[in-house]
Amino acid sequence: MDIQDQPQILTLLELPAEAARRGYQAVEICHFHFLAVDPVYLNQLKEAFQAAGVQFDTLLLDYGDITTVDPVRRESDIGYIRSWIKIASLSGAKKIRVIAGEADSSDEEAIQRSAEVLSELAEYAKSYAVEVITENFKALTSRASTCLQILERTGQGMKMITDFGNFKGSLKYAEIADTIPHSVSVHAKARYDENGVPDEDEFRRCLTAVKDQGYEGSYVLIYDGPGDMWEGLDRIKRIVRECM
Repeated sequence: MDIQDQPQILTLLELPAEAARRGYQAVEICHFHFLAVDPVYLNQLKEAFQAAGVQFDTLLLDYGDITTVDPVRRESDIGYIRSWIKIASLSGAKKIRVIAGEADSSDEEAIQRSAEVLSELAEYAKSYAVEVITENFKALTSRASTCLQILERTGQGMKMITDFGNFKGSLKYAEIADTIPHSVSVHAKARYDENGVPDEDEFRRCLTAVKDQGYEGSYVLIYDGPGDMWEGLDRIKRIVRECM
């Protein structure tokens, strides 16, 4: 379950217990949902997950361009990412999702820069017992072919998240299938109408592309439509269970 930008119903510290009550086994949290990053708060969050018996699977870092040609910004962003690796460790997250880059997917030099920095960050994160992964998120990884090039060049056996909503066009389902063997998580994001009802046929087509690859990893339910978040998650949970 990923936490989207919804009106706050409960605090982040209360979330693990509520997720457990609703039958969720793990949660992913975006970095901008942290109300504080001091050691006391992070330990409280870690303890909240432990008490609820829910896993803090992945911290989703939504900022940082490791492929920018501006060396000052690149070093600044890398430093920022390193600080969030520490935060992930202190809060008990198993993994941190780092954006591979915002350069164009055809930029060969950016692909190489991305792989080199991701590899360095993965090595840095080992001492914090955190795994660095990436995602088909932002321009550089908007095509499956580029995702696979970056993963191969890291030389770290790096994995990724496949997000249904981030591949576009006629190749979408083939690109989902191509990246699934390298994915530790699937962001099961449906298309919704104005009432929050998912396009079930399209969503099932995405899920079938995953299942056909023999995927046995986690499905992260994402609801970003109108109305009650939990009800929206329940609607797509039913479909995911039927397609597994």
